[in-house]
Amino acid sequence: MTPLYAKRVPVTPLRQNCTILSNDAGRAVVVDPGGDVDDILQELGDLSVEAILLTHGHLDHAGGAPPLKKALEKQQNQSVPVIGPDRRDEFLLQSITKQAAAFGITGMENVVPDRFVEGGEVLHFLGQDLHVAHVPGHTPGHVVFVDHGNRRVLAGDTLFRGTVGRTDFAYGDSRALIDGIRTHLLNLPDDTVVLCGHGMPTTIGEERRTNPFLIS
Repeated sequence: MTPLYAKRVPVTPLRQNCTILSNDAGRAVVVDPGGDVDDILQELGDLSVEAILLTHGHLDHAGGAPPLKKALEKQQNQSVPVIGPDRRDEFLLQSITKQAAAFGITGMENVVPDRFVEGGEVLHFLGQDLHVAHVPGHTPGHVVFVDHGNRRVLAGDTLFRGTVGRTDFAYGDSRALIDGIRTHLLNLPDDTVVLCGHGMPTTIGEERRTNPFLIS
């Protein structure tokens, strides 16, 4: 197993957790760069980025992907693909500038991923497999990335410490979200660390025991 290290970088006025995964070889992937690209670049330092991964199409998770991609490709002189989410979030990725305007946030761009992902596929980066699970409900195309080797899940806005993602959007679906969490997350080992889209990390065991939305 290749050990991966996770660094949390809160970005945007919504304090979304952009995550940098890196290994001992100086390679990295960036998950959910919602904005504040200069801050993300500073945290990356000399790391060489293999890809940018997106869990879903909301502005605070995806709005910084295009400028980060441009900066990294210029810096590294090689392609840095934007991968994910599921295609069902394409309508959100195409409306990020409108989302940002509604919040009075600048510097965000609409996103055209180099490719979308589907639940069940496996991505290989940093010498490690990242398993993709489709967990809709917060958004129709929301995915999570599960790093079984390091017992870690990048959960986006699905599961949080003591709560779950919002579903009060026109496209939200609370039943689908709870079902997806139960199917794809609660079956993971208790000590699996959940890197949440906002707030502090938690563990699968803690949420299975105490999360009021998940206690049967």
